[in-house]
Amino acid sequence: MKIKYGKLVIIGAGNVGSAILNSILRMNVVNDIVVINRNKGKALGEVLDASHTTAFTYSTNASVRVGDYEDCADAQIIIMTAGPSIKQGNSRDRMVLLEQNISIMCNTMENIVKYTKEAIIINVSNPLDILVYVAQKKFDYPREKVIGTGTLLDTARFNKILGDICGVDAKNVTGFVLGEHGATAFIPWNTVNIVGISFDNFESQFKLKEKIDKARILNEMKTVGLDIVELKGYTSSGVALSVCRLVAAIIRNEKCIVPVSVVLNGQYGVRDVALSLPCVISEKGIDRILELPLDEQGSRDFKHCVDHLKGILQNTGCP
Repeated sequence: MKIKYGKLVIIGAGNVGSAILNSILRMNVVNDIVVINRNKGKALGEVLDASHTTAFTYSTNASVRVGDYEDCADAQIIIMTAGPSIKQGNSRDRMVLLEQNISIMCNTMENIVKYTKEAIIINVSNPLDILVYVAQKKFDYPREKVIGTGTLLDTARFNKILGDICGVDAKNVTGFVLGEHGATAFIPWNTVNIVGISFDNFESQFKLKEKIDKARILNEMKTVGLDIVELKGYTSSGVALSVCRLVAAIIRNEKCIVPVSVVLNGQYGVRDVALSLPCVISEKGIDRILELPLDEQGSRDFKHCVDHLKGILQNTGCP
């Protein structure tokens, strides 16, 4: 079936799915949004609430409705948010969701591939990198069309932390968090800069009173999302805008470069694992995967991340 450009399917109507729905409506870039949820009453409530915002002048008259997997047949983009998330008082490790969310991902993908292998799938559910791998490998879905939000939000958090330290707008920071969306995420510090000023020159250029603590920044970046869960019960705003960034890039064929989770196919000599690297995002999905020049520490961090994720995949029996 021919893809309907501007048609988007959101699977899951929980805190994250509803935040994505409302954020995407504010973008004014899609014209047809379908929400699929096991509890159709919950989906209908979210759809009705969101649809009323289209009457305001700042919002386009997009169609917002409850649907089913048949609606994936001509979708341009499918956003996967189904499955439980980390809750207050639970372990601060996203891997506690592994077994249950692999099962949900497999069930969801079985339903999707009945109707399409043309739509671009954006996965938000955790443990994110493992689920990206399962969705692509087990169901032989086109590699460039399965994208995890990965370290995109981690990178935004890192840029905000570093921008605040240096007293500049976070949007002027160029620096990626790579690897797992989780414990083994890492920052290749040799590639970090602010408008061309290398990281090693930040203290002098920005008149900092003390040396930047790399370990503290990395730890804060890794734990702040889990801190938000403990404080408000869930995260939604940041991840919703991460999804919006990808949706806009795909629909507008932007060819922007952002760090997202993808199944590797020889990058840095590695295959058969999903993790985040800088990728060029276009209407095709992942147009290209880029390899940053990692220094010695970055190479060690990358290997540690790969070994960690491959170990988990082996324990789950994933192909």
